[in-house]
Amino acid sequence: MERRLERAAPAADRPGKRLTADERLRAELELCDRWGIPHSQFRGHGDGTWTDLDRRKALAYAAYARQACPGCGTRAEEWDEQAGGDEDAYTAITHRCIGCQILADKQKQVPQGDEGHGVKVLLIPTSVHAALQLARTTR
Repeated sequence: MERRLERAAPAADRPGKRLTADERLRAELELCDRWGIPHSQFRGHGDGTWTDLDRRKALAYAAYARQACPGCGTRAEEWDEQAGGDEDAYTAITHRCIGCQILADKQKQVPQGDEGHGVKVLLIPTSVHAALQLARTTR
C-alpha cells in the first residue's frame, strides 16, 4: 500500500496528469479546498483526519490553481502546443447576465463621494424584498 502511494505522489511543484485531465477530481478538490476538509472525508472514506495522500492532493490542487490566470481562468499550457495545448483551445463569446445588468444599472444610482462610500448593491429574491418591506411597515 505504501509503495503505491509513493508512486502516486506528484512533484510538489507539478500537479500530476490526473489532476490536469480529470475535471471531476478538480471539482472535488475545489470543494475540499473551500470547505477545508480532506478529500478522503469528502469521498466518505475518512474520519476528517488528513492522510498523507490528502495532503499531497491538496498541495497538487493548490499548485494547479496558482497556474490559472486570475483574469480568464485558463492556464498557459492549455494554449501552448509544445505542452500539449492548442492555440484555439478556447473561443471568446459574449453572454449577457440579466442579474449583472440590473446590478450595474442600480450601481449607477449610488451617490458619489461620502454619501456613497460603503454602499453595496445586492440582488435578493423579490419575495424576500417584499417580506422585508412588510416587516418595516408593520413596526
